[in-house]
This record gives sequence, structure tokens and C-alpha cells, in this order.
Amino acid sequence: MKKSVFLGTLSAAALVAGIAGAATLDDVRSRGELICGVNVGLTGFGAPDANGNYQGFDVAICKAVAAAVLGDASKVKYVPTTGETRFTALASGEVDLLVRNSTWTFSRDNDLKFDFVAVNYYDGQGFMVKKDLGVSSAKELDGATVCIQTGTTTELNLADFFKANNMSYTPVTVADDSEGQRQYLAGACDAYTTDASGLAASRATMPDAESHIILPEIISKEPLGPLVRHGDNQWGDIVRWTYFALVAAEEYGVTSANIEEVATSTQNPEVKRLLGLEGDLGAMLGLDKEFSKRAIAAVGNYGEIFEANIGSATPIGLARGLNALWTQGGLQYAPPFR
Repeated sequence: MKKSVFLGTLSAAALVAGIAGAATLDDVRSRGELICGVNVGLTGFGAPDANGNYQGFDVAICKAVAAAVLGDASKVKYVPTTGETRFTALASGEVDLLVRNSTWTFSRDNDLKFDFVAVNYYDGQGFMVKKDLGVSSAKELDGATVCIQTGTTTELNLADFFKANNMSYTPVTVADDSEGQRQYLAGACDAYTTDASGLAASRATMPDAESHIILPEIISKEPLGPLVRHGDNQWGDIVRWTYFALVAAEEYGVTSANIEEVATSTQNPEVKRLLGLEGDLGAMLGLDKEFSKRAIAAVGNYGEIFEANIGSATPIGLARGLNALWTQGGLQYAPPFR
């Protein structure tokens, strides 16, 4: 779900893609479709519904970008990717944008030649266990078997944590979230470790969710966000500022429901610029002045997206925490639209 360790093999491909990929906006417009790399299936973040249509917190960014660039949030082709295939898909140009619980790290930014445009979810690695295991802290897992996703540095975080606490464990490797959940439920491992948000998403789909607990320890920093290839600054700016438009909209009380009313009544200069009523910020991106208005209207503001897909009223039940707006004590903060 995060942090691929296959760095060297991708570097050359990433460099080539960075040089060749400097016209992503033109490609998207000419094909009339955004190709978005997403999770193979993580409830609440990115997963197909009963009709096979992708929905979720991360998927909303794909829809917002399509609305901003193409004027239609439905003009998206979703390409499911695993922890092992996601970075190759982006580096090779198979997808225009990757939005699937990927952690911003030094090596991914530099060695893989990617640009993380923003952090849409501040997270950290945690552990889930069955209540009947009788464990209330990760520091009580000495000798445990632990399910971990292969092709990620989750293993490295896990090894560091157990070494620091003078404990031993036996790894049980899995390919993705769904296999991890199956193995964990089947009793192949005592604990399952991944991002805490992913644990909450997995638990929400279990028939006996109340029989499982997420332990209190968070053992790493996992700033998750959308990423694009190096070498195409215009495209990176489009994705970045489309995302920031969703955050700014929440700060200024602009929702998918009231956006037209706000557009006709607001006296706030920042909101006028955000909605394309004053100035022409879109021209700086190669877009029209209403690009961000379309994005907000299509998917709602950041808070709407959070609450509808993963918030406290959903089965996943995540609190805003670090992902609250900066005005509410969180880290979500959009630079000025000016």
C-alpha cells in the first residue's frame, strides 16, 4: 500500500518518462480521458462499487482533475495498481496520475523521479489484532506472526520497531490489502500491519469488525498523496492546485450544494478568484478561469469528500485528526489563490 523498495530498477524508466512526459495535459485532452492509477480495492479510499464504478476518498481527486481539465468528472479510466506495479505504471506513462495511498518519501521524490503534489491524508503505520489475542499494545507482540505487504518498506518499519523494542516476529508476506485481510482472518498471522487508515478500511468490511482492534502505536510517518512524473511541471501544477481548490473551498465554506449561490453573492476576493469570478488564474495553468469551480462542484470540498467516504459517520469511522483544516488544529492548508 506504500513505499516500494524497488527503486533502482525504475530509475531509468522514470528518467525517460520524465523527458517524454512533458505534455500530459495535451495527451489527456486529445484522448478526452484522464487515466488514473488507483488501488485494486481499498474500501473508502478507492474501490469499485457493485456496478464496477470506482468510488472513494482518493478517487475523488481523479474526478476533480477530470472536471477541471475536461469539464466532466466521469471522463476517467481507472487502472488498478498494486504496491509492486503502481510506480512502474506511472513511470512508463501507462497512467497520467497515481492516487492510491502512496507515501511521500525522499527516494520516491528523487530516485524514482516523481513529484508528490500534495498530502491528501496524513497517516502512520499501525497494527490490527483480534480482541481474543489479549493484546492491548504493539509492544506485547513479541514472538508474533505479522502479515505485511510485499514490495513495500512496511517490512523495514516493522523490523525497526521490533528491533528497537528487543522483540522478535515472523513475517507473513501478502500481495495487497485483500490478501492481507484474508490471511489475517484465516489465522495465518497474529497481527496485520499497514497504514492505520488502511487498517480501518479493512476492518470496516469484516463481518465481525467489533472483534478486531487497532492498537494505539503509530510507528511511522506516512504522508499519502497524489503523484505525477518529474519533467512536466504544468501537469503537476494542475493536479496540485485542483487539490488545493478542494481544501480552500472547505476553509471558505464553499460546498457542492451552495457553490452557485456563493458565486452570485460572495464579496470575498479570495473566493472570487477561487471560483474564477475575478482574474484568470486558470490561464497560468493552460486551463480556463472556472477549472477549480468545476472541480468543487463535481466532488465537493475536502471536508465533504472526507466525511462521505471515510469520516466518522461511515463504517470506516476515521476522525479528521491531523487531516482537519489548519484553522481547526490540523495540517490541511491551501496556499493563497492570488
